[in-house]
Amino acid sequence: MKRTHLFALAGIVVFAALGFWSFRKTLTPYVPFEQAMRSPAVVQVAGTLVENTSAYTETDRTLRFTLRQKDGTAIMPVTYNGVKPSNFEEATSIVAIGAWDGTAFHARQLLVKCPSKYQDSGTERTY
Repeated sequence: MKRTHLFALAGIVVFAALGFWSFRKTLTPYVPFEQAMRSPAVVQVAGTLVENTSAYTETDRTLRFTLRQKDGTAIMPVTYNGVKPSNFEEATSIVAIGAWDGTAFHARQLLVKCPSKYQDSGTERTY
């Protein structure tokens, strides 16, 4: 092989490795509540809102609520600083992205799935 080919191949390998390393740093895995409570890293947890547990403070824009793991085996207190998502109480699923601080899961971002107005309402239509 020519020397220029070796340099080109080495450059491609280095750029591929840097790209993979950068991409890997942006991944945020979904984990169960128990694992999120043991991990210092930023993770994603998914669940449903426990009824009557949400409280929003307008002055400091803090939302506190309790999330129930999808399989129903665990609950977790969550704190989120930011604007409260619209239709939050009607959410069918909530994904919180953040980290556990020892007392609560501090979410940096919330992904809220609400019932769609396009879902089947159970009534049959005839055209």
